[in-house]
Amino acid sequence: MEWQALAVQLFPQGHDIVERDHFLSGSGTVGERTVTVIGTTGHTPIGVEIAMAQAAAILQTMRDHPGRPLVILIDTQGQRLRHRDEMLGINHYMAHLGKCIDVARRRGHPVIGLVYDQALSGGFITSGLMADACYALPDAEIRVMGLPAMARITKVPEERLVELAKSNPVFAPGAINYLNMGGVEAIWEGDLAACLMQALQQDDKADRRSARGLARGGRKLALPVAQAVMAAGDVQAA
Repeated sequence: MEWQALAVQLFPQGHDIVERDHFLSGSGTVGERTVTVIGTTGHTPIGVEIAMAQAAAILQTMRDHPGRPLVILIDTQGQRLRHRDEMLGINHYMAHLGKCIDVARRRGHPVIGLVYDQALSGGFITSGLMADACYALPDAEIRVMGLPAMARITKVPEERLVELAKSNPVFAPGAINYLNMGGVEAIWEGDLAACLMQALQQDDKADRRSARGLARGGRKLALPVAQAVMAAGDVQAA
């Protein structure tokens, strides 16, 4: 879905979102609330410029509009893989963006992520996965790594990975698999404005992704392992 059509559906009461070099910024009206909107389009990779632009928009919202919700619209092919960005320290820029989102949440800004097209690797980790809750449209493409690339890295034949992906969502791309793993809260269909309003009304700041992944059968060991580690730490502390 094009971001312009998405914005109309999310904010039928109006918005002033603009695009500059694949970076989206502005605000929209949801019921009686105004939200800050940031994001990307055109499958753009997240380089130092966009990472800083998103961080700056979040900092400005914290300064000028305390408590205002943040909505992150996600369409990215991931972290930009260029020598220039690596030499400038792209990892620090991405970390800065993630920290800004975390500070905003701690200061009372609800943070909602929405994958409306494509979400890959580092560009998704420091946006949708940093939100209070991340949602996706049905046709959204979410993955850490494509199966051909995964085969090259792991030396596991691609045919074997394709078979594993049929029963294990960890290996498979797609919004439904991330829903099963708990990384995506829900898939939005129908009235997107109503979906966004409902998401903003939720006030649960706890990270329940591991519990959701266990309940949905997509990540069966993440929560038990975390609980075992915590229990072992409590024993050592005692």
